[in-house]
Amino acid sequence: MTQKPTNPWTTRRAFLKAGGVSLVTLGLGSAGGPEFLRRAAWASPGPTGSGRRRVLVTIFQRGAMDGLMAVPPIGKSLLGDLRPRLAMSAARAAGDQGALDLGVGFGLHPALEALLPAWRDGQLGIVHAVGSPDPTRSHFDAQDYMETGTPGRKGTPSGWLNRAVGELGHEGSPFRALSMTSALPRSLYGPEPALAVSRLEDLRLQSPGAAAGASGKGFEALYEETSLELLHDAGVETFEALEMLSKVGGADREPASSRGRYPRSPLGQSLRQIAHLIRSDVGLEVAFAESGGWDTHVRQGTANGSFANSARDLGGSIAAFWEDLGSLRDEVVVLTMTEFGRTVAENGSGGTDHGHGSCLLVLGNRVDGAKVHGQFPGLDREALYEGRDLAVTTDFRSVFSEVAGRHLGIDDTASLFPGWSGRSISLFKPAKS
Repeated sequence: MTQKPTNPWTTRRAFLKAGGVSLVTLGLGSAGGPEFLRRAAWASPGPTGSGRRRVLVTIFQRGAMDGLMAVPPIGKSLLGDLRPRLAMSAARAAGDQGALDLGVGFGLHPALEALLPAWRDGQLGIVHAVGSPDPTRSHFDAQDYMETGTPGRKGTPSGWLNRAVGELGHEGSPFRALSMTSALPRSLYGPEPALAVSRLEDLRLQSPGAAAGASGKGFEALYEETSLELLHDAGVETFEALEMLSKVGGADREPASSRGRYPRSPLGQSLRQIAHLIRSDVGLEVAFAESGGWDTHVRQGTANGSFANSARDLGGSIAAFWEDLGSLRDEVVVLTMTEFGRTVAENGSGGTDHGHGSCLLVLGNRVDGAKVHGQFPGLDREALYEGRDLAVTTDFRSVFSEVAGRHLGIDDTASLFPGWSGRSISLFKPAKS
């Protein structure tokens, strides 16, 4: 007779691996999230002085964000000549229609104004001309390469965030690696358990082989009906663990208005729930969220338009999340990423096409903020990649490895990024002696 494991989450790990099953949710009321999460965690003490684990929150901007519109060079720049309809002036006369002068030779798109307080407080840093050394302009390939951390190499079985969780080596909490998406992102594929959760209440089980008609059924019905050995072998411990997550009542009743003013968008609500998990101290270490609408081929707009809509949502969501964290900001870093940038010149449809270099944001109390990091190559024709795109001067792995090392304490970059021998870019303030 097989001996039952003593920890129910040990069995649960076996069928929550990438490609197995994922937890999704069907609805979330006005409450911020379920109180049972604290009781559900089997978290070990964290590495920070407060006893909590440090948390990395990543936001993937899918569609390829135009870094030159988000953070344009100002002053003597060729951008106005290359983008007669799209370039934004930082001159005072431009008013609300102009870029916000950051005082370091770059501006900030006005739709990202919500991030200015973090910039002024020295908590927000920007890395410009960052991206992949691989030349692909395919969304699918570029996203895959960035999420696996292996540019130009297809078939990498695990994502860099999953490998990061493995390097941290903390067992116990089922919430240590979490994606606020309906399906597990490539970043979290791999041997370490990771959850894909669209909402935090009304959890049910979604099996990869379940018929469409079963999608509305709860865990118990699926458990009884499935022929997957994976679920039958999971054991009573797993069933009881999921039942506990599904049925234990209670929710955070604190008004959302007092926890930060989140946009009612998928990104805003994802970050709201991540903030609740961090406050609940359930052992979360790596969180993933997505932002869409960045593929701006047509009518990109300036202060208004498709880019501005996505930027306003991104800035507002991050700002609300940062406000929500309050005293917990010391333990959290937010990192944004996008697969590539856009062409330097606008196209005939008032938009921009697939390019190369872009920019990303790093937010945290220990970040060396109020700076644009990296080497900006300029927009002279001879400096452009293939004569049309912002060149990549900072490999995205230089940023990811710096964040993993300085924030999470992972120094083994060879394990995080196989085959890469580059160096991290300095993005954090010197440690206090």
